[in-house]
Amino acid sequence: MLNAQWLETFVTLCETGHFTRAAEQLNMTQPGVSQHLQKLEAQIGQSLISRQGKRFSPTPAGEAVLAVGRARRAEEQSLLETVLSDDPATGEVTIACSGSFAMLIFPHLLSAMQHSPKLTIRLEAAPQDKVLNGVLKGQFDLGVADHDPRHPRLDAMHLAQEELCLVVPLDAIEPPISFQALEQLGFVAHPDGFAYADSLFALNFPEEFRGSDRLRIRSFVNQISQIPAPVAEGVGYTLLPRSGVNSYPAKDRLQVAPLPKRLRHDLWMVSRRGRKMPARVEWIGQLIASVSNSLDAE
Repeated sequence: MLNAQWLETFVTLCETGHFTRAAEQLNMTQPGVSQHLQKLEAQIGQSLISRQGKRFSPTPAGEAVLAVGRARRAEEQSLLETVLSDDPATGEVTIACSGSFAMLIFPHLLSAMQHSPKLTIRLEAAPQDKVLNGVLKGQFDLGVADHDPRHPRLDAMHLAQEELCLVVPLDAIEPPISFQALEQLGFVAHPDGFAYADSLFALNFPEEFRGSDRLRIRSFVNQISQIPAPVAEGVGYTLLPRSGVNSYPAKDRLQVAPLPKRLRHDLWMVSRRGRKMPARVEWIGQLIASVSNSLDAE
């Protein structure tokens, strides 16, 4: 690797065209400039300047080294500008969360990017173990989890409580909701739906409910954005977090059915402990927290 100090001396020498002026600009002696040049030539193994009396010009090797020196100087200047100017509207932010929460926050993240052309946001819908492992490994700046991980290398901030909702077609079932009526409709299942059913139905229908594996399945949907679609068309019911209901475009065709016992789970924003967050990550974290407040109000 080329010696950075010798390289900078050579670039300054070529730009000033004079040993004395280069020495003055670098706050060195003229013999010191000559010594740096000689050491750089020894490191390269070729002469870098061709002398014509008191004047000189770069050799072909010198021109190549000069180009490298100028490029390195520009890179260092760019690095300093990036480090010293922590602009919240510039750079990349990576986030991982559940699919339903991703649908809720994405319009707000999109608005932030529209107002900040130099801001890049990468949002990934992921299962909980990937969210936490990704934050630990530095793959994500921020993660949103459904519990406090209580991990020694993670910081967690409580955001809100989110209700788990029984979603039925509009005006399809009159309260009070019975388990038999739900079975007649049939379950629009999805990857997380069975665990939701075991939690919510065991709480509200302890006598009739015998486990999610015995539910009458009407449909199975793997895409989070499409899970409410069959329900909106009158085909079955489903179970979703409140964020998944609120973010569905045709939510006016859905009904969140009231149940005797409501079930809510916590949302936590997770980041690596001890890391000083760039301003852009702090800004997006505040935006996520603000959007989460709407779930507490439901």
